[in-house]
Amino acid sequence: MTTVDDTASQAPMEVTDALDAAHKSIEYMYERGWTDGLPVVPSTRELVDRFLATTSRPADEVIGQLEHLKRQVSVELAAVNAVMAGCKPEYFPVVLAAWDALMAERSTVGGGWQSTSGPAPLIVVNGPVRGRLGFNSTGGVFGPGFRANATVARAIGLIVRNALGVVPHVLEQATQGIPGRWAMCIAENEEESPWEPFSVDGGVAAGSDAVSTTLLRTSEFVDNRNTDDPELLLGDFADTISRTGSWLFKHASAGVVFCPEHAQLLAKAGMSKDDVRTWLLERCGRPKADLARAGKAVRAGNIGAVRDDTDTGDFDRFFADDSPKNLPIIVAGARNAGISMVVRVFSNWAGIAARIEPPLDRAEG
Repeated sequence: MTTVDDTASQAPMEVTDALDAAHKSIEYMYERGWTDGLPVVPSTRELVDRFLATTSRPADEVIGQLEHLKRQVSVELAAVNAVMAGCKPEYFPVVLAAWDALMAERSTVGGGWQSTSGPAPLIVVNGPVRGRLGFNSTGGVFGPGFRANATVARAIGLIVRNALGVVPHVLEQATQGIPGRWAMCIAENEEESPWEPFSVDGGVAAGSDAVSTTLLRTSEFVDNRNTDDPELLLGDFADTISRTGSWLFKHASAGVVFCPEHAQLLAKAGMSKDDVRTWLLERCGRPKADLARAGKAVRAGNIGAVRDDTDTGDFDRFFADDSPKNLPIIVAGARNAGISMVVRVFSNWAGIAARIEPPLDRAEG
């Protein structure tokens, strides 16, 4: 069996020298604190220029800033970090669109990146770009194994780290954080979804290349292969959404990433995406006594630590109102089991999808 070291020893001297130089470059970037803990790709002038050639936007255009940190992001800084993340040049317009969508979120331009809950961006890709660039939308959609999904998400994380300076134990204040903080980029399974694409909810026409984003506190699966009754199925989602551990303020926000099997079951029963949303908005919540027993009695809009076991029968709704922004609905994954995902939205989704710039001819080569 030939090992990597064996292969290197048999390679021409110039190849060995190049590999040694790459290794030294990677170690240099570790020493400078530019990585997320994993090796990064050396960001050469030539590579950055290839990324910049995929967009019509000027390299010095400011695409985001955090006033309280006095830090800002330019197109060129985004390109540098996309290179380091392992993106291909053709992924860069997706990175820019994802960043634009994040900048439309109130939480990301405030203190969201520095929250004690350590929220993670959820990036959702729609349109023909999914197939053109190889984004995974089916089996294992939240997992590893697909370069486009993994590196676009990682690019956002490196931008936040290197351009905005939000680094663990310094400006990042996550108490524990969540797994996959910079790894959640999924493509919607439009082919098996019975409803219009998620990007339509964000104002972009179906069939267009677009990215939607929001910050998540965490995600948790709903495994229900036991019923074909739509209301029983939705009751399982309502119960998961309404658990007391997810209540921080008087009202919270959540979304659902339905697997195709669950989405198709609901659609077959005649339910539109709006019907599903309305059903859940009305039924997600807990009796005040349940919240009190968990030390989360509601006072003045926030959760207090008052203990009150009195069962008054009052029901606190999980969602503040019936806005679609409070309950984003997406379809992704494989149609091989009834397993979906509830995602805990950090703050209300802005309801804005960003268009992905078409590829430029000058990006070829």
